[in-house]
Amino acid sequence: MNHYPIFTHLHQRKVLLVGGGLVAERKASALIQAGAQLQVVAQQTTAQFAEWFAAQQAEYIGTEFSPDLLNGVFLVVAATSDPALNQRIFQAAEAAATFCNCVDQPACCSFIVPALIDRSPIQVAVSSGGHAPVLARLIRQQIEVLLPFSLGRVAAVAGRWRKQVKTALRSLSERRRFWEQLFQHSRFGQLIASGDEAAAEALLQQQLIQHQPLPQGEVVLVGAGPGDAGLLTLHALQAMQAADVVLYDALVSAEVLALVRRDALKISVGKRCGQHQVQQQQTNELLVKWAQQGKRVVRLKGGDPFVFGRGGEECAFLHAANIPFRIIPGISAGLGATAYAGIPLTHRDYAQRVLFVTGHQQLGSQTHGWQTLACAQQTLVIYMGTLQAAEISRQLIAHGRADSTPVAIISHGTQVSQHVLTGELHQLAALAQQAATPALMVIGEVVRLRQQLAWFQPQDNSVTGAAAA
Repeated sequence: MNHYPIFTHLHQRKVLLVGGGLVAERKASALIQAGAQLQVVAQQTTAQFAEWFAAQQAEYIGTEFSPDLLNGVFLVVAATSDPALNQRIFQAAEAAATFCNCVDQPACCSFIVPALIDRSPIQVAVSSGGHAPVLARLIRQQIEVLLPFSLGRVAAVAGRWRKQVKTALRSLSERRRFWEQLFQHSRFGQLIASGDEAAAEALLQQQLIQHQPLPQGEVVLVGAGPGDAGLLTLHALQAMQAADVVLYDALVSAEVLALVRRDALKISVGKRCGQHQVQQQQTNELLVKWAQQGKRVVRLKGGDPFVFGRGGEECAFLHAANIPFRIIPGISAGLGATAYAGIPLTHRDYAQRVLFVTGHQQLGSQTHGWQTLACAQQTLVIYMGTLQAAEISRQLIAHGRADSTPVAIISHGTQVSQHVLTGELHQLAALAQQAATPALMVIGEVVRLRQQLAWFQPQDNSVTGAAAA
């Protein structure tokens, strides 16, 4: 171990910063946030420094560095563009037994500044010992996405209760088990994340004073997006990494599933036409069963849970069973797949509105349904409609949509296996017969823009209607 890792308490401690450029500005920002009594030496400074000086968040003490400026200084940062000056500052700091960091000069550093994940009071530092700071920042980014933004508030609540817990639980092992159970209980963290710290503290008090077991687990409905794992939200990834049990749909890609915590129990509850299906009632009961056992349950759904995903039904069932739940939205296929295919859903020259419908049931069953769907100057996005493509085409044309209206069928949208068929409305049935499933149908003049805007073609496998016919 080349460096001894420490976190220094800089509040109201004198810190000297030499330099006034953009690099120095970044250093100054972090030092001010840490509460340092910052003194600045520089021949010129950025506009941001002027604001700090005016607000008395930093003090400008001159243009030239001299060793006597180190008197009473806790540490010094040299951030000038002059390596010789930085070295002279380091030598003076060494003589004064003062910590010194010279930016981008590891040999002139008695301390180094790590890449930091800040969830104050929780802080995680990543250091390469000055050898590869860019690599340290990349590692920091990977850790960053796994730590909830509310983690600091969780630590703050725990800090307020440390004394009471120590009084109530005399042995170290008892206290350790108490805190481990509390921190691992997803409901405690979620209450704090939602801003209800009072309820979180009531939960803590219930466990501590009344010695009651923590209540049942919770269910998180997570939108897995259309397939590309890069489209997951941070909240989705964090929930997947924390899950004990994951119930996932057939539409969830292998790439997304690979990001689930490795030791989590994974249960397929997918529904695909012509294949074995898990009935919705069975899925609902599984969610309740595992949550009642105190498990952190993730219901991983392709796209968005509330866009043709039956998420509303599952939430209603959980509510009736008194199971806590929350929803993490995802990018629906209608948004993700069309964007990857280069098809804007709206465009002021072609479409002023967009309709999302499902072809799984009779589209025109409601009065005047087909007239609404056949309107010009709109984009029609149809989920699960390939088996009814012939009827959809016939009805739209019969109710006024031009048979030459551009159409696209997008299979495996946003994934490396993405495949796009394009043609005209009268060709929709023929295109649907060739399309791999799952597939999304897009009908409207905006499809013409694909020739200009298509950017995601991993296998250059887009096929035109003429070629498909």
